[in-house]
Amino acid sequence: MKKAERKQAEAEIRARYLKVRNGLTERARRLFIASEALTFGYGGIVAAARATGMAPSAIGRGIKEFAAIEDGSAPPLDPTRSRRPGAGRKKATQKDPTLLPDLKALVESTTRGDPESPLLWTARSLRNLVAELMAQGHKTSLNMVSRLLKELGYSLQANSKRLEGSQHPDRNAQFEHINETIRRQLETNEPVISVDTKKKELVGSYKNGGRELRAQRDPEDVNVHDFADKEKGKVAPYGVYDLQENEAWVSVGISHDTAEFAVETIRTWWNEMGASKYPHATSLVITADGGGSNGYRLRLWKVELQRLADELGFPLTVCHLPPRHEQVEQDRAPPILLHHQELAWQAACHPSGDREPDRRDEDQGRVGCAQSTRRTDVPEGATRVR
Repeated sequence: MKKAERKQAEAEIRARYLKVRNGLTERARRLFIASEALTFGYGGIVAAARATGMAPSAIGRGIKEFAAIEDGSAPPLDPTRSRRPGAGRKKATQKDPTLLPDLKALVESTTRGDPESPLLWTARSLRNLVAELMAQGHKTSLNMVSRLLKELGYSLQANSKRLEGSQHPDRNAQFEHINETIRRQLETNEPVISVDTKKKELVGSYKNGGRELRAQRDPEDVNVHDFADKEKGKVAPYGVYDLQENEAWVSVGISHDTAEFAVETIRTWWNEMGASKYPHATSLVITADGGGSNGYRLRLWKVELQRLADELGFPLTVCHLPPRHEQVEQDRAPPILLHHQELAWQAACHPSGDREPDRRDEDQGRVGCAQSTRRTDVPEGATRVR
């Protein structure tokens, strides 16, 4: 066969193969190409391999299988199978019977989760498992270990936050008691306040979220890194929200957020706002969370509250909200939109001079000046400063 005729024959084999290859199984593809090689004649295996890309050895096996089918010596084969039973590469677990038990022993010691669950996960990485198995004399790889772990029911999973302490059986009753206490207090036009420490902020030229109108290509320059300034430190805004008047008072602490600072903020709120709003008050209800400077176990908080009650001349009722009440506090907390530099200026320029400095303070007062915000008739997210 001439060279031009050979190329033409190979092109015809390639064209016929491309038309039917997507619908052929492995065995049918092998037999089809073997039939083309036999039809080609001398040099058919090389020509068929060049036209279809199948290995010459696979075409040779197909020719032998084709001949065995013609003379009837081939054993019967299920049409859905491409190879006879037992043919093909052996599984790694069959060639190495100790591979799977050793892998189980490595991961069982670090398995977490419900032992009755069909899905498990391991703290070991694939590379560590492969290294351990190879150190024990096994021939394995990342893909092999990954496949074996899937067969065993393992998968890579991250931590899931599901564990939670049991709730107190009277948790709902506690909320109802607090709500009833506040309702009775408001009906008699007595003051009710909610107190909490807001997020501590760094003082200085630090990046803040949001944008403001400035000249084009003239952004405000701030520090690249948010490392705390050793001289200016942080400020701790402590808010007092008046439920009756829908107003708030915020004191800015420049040293430490302590129980003494928290009660001093309540005292300042009463002197600056509460006394004029409630001149005939006979009691005060305070709602707070159970931690921080106003924690329910903090003895200094209780001592300072008693001192404040002695000064005011009427009792104070403190209601600590049960755990997981964040949404309640967020609904009561006034929006505080003060810039870092404004906080720093207020705290540094207007320290409180009516109280003794804290022992941990060096030469600065711990309580800065305060601002009051009112949310009445103000769109959501906005703040009016009085």
